[in-house]
Amino acid sequence: MKRSTIIIIAVVVLLVGWVWSGYNGFITAHEAVDGSWAQVETQYQRRVDLIPNLVSSVKGAAEFERGTFVEITEARTKWMNAGNRTEKVSAANGMEGALGRLMLTFENYPTLQATQAYRDLMTQLEGTENRIAVSRRDYNDIVRIYNVRVKRFPAVLLAGAFGFAAEEFFAAEEGAEDAPEVNFE
Repeated sequence: MKRSTIIIIAVVVLLVGWVWSGYNGFITAHEAVDGSWAQVETQYQRRVDLIPNLVSSVKGAAEFERGTFVEITEARTKWMNAGNRTEKVSAANGMEGALGRLMLTFENYPTLQATQAYRDLMTQLEGTENRIAVSRRDYNDIVRIYNVRVKRFPAVLLAGAFGFAAEEFFAAEEGAEDAPEVNFE
């Protein structure tokens, strides 16, 4: 065999190995993103499942703004009907605002805070909120790792050829840093 033939075969083998390894790396990284997103969804679903119990346990104990209950119910429905990640992020952010207003309202009812059912549900909701925060952070970490892999040269060439694109981070909506207002007028 000629030396040039051996070099060509070696280059082809290396190229095929690089493509094979790169593609499998993208698959692994994308599955990690999907798995991490599933954990985010699981924690939001837990929150959605707790809301009817929370509302039921406190509904008779205090006079609330009807709009707060409507807003929470609508946010829960949006979450349940959301079809993709973007819609779920929007629904989750809406729910966070409604729950924030509900929590502030509860703080003004000392007798409500004294009920065991309320305290138990608030503890569960607080734990769920912490789990959501951790899941969102973990998801964003996995997305960052995946996006770096997809955007780096020369892997970006393979990513484009095989249809792998950067994923979106889970980001809070604009104004989420502001505390919700409760108006008792």
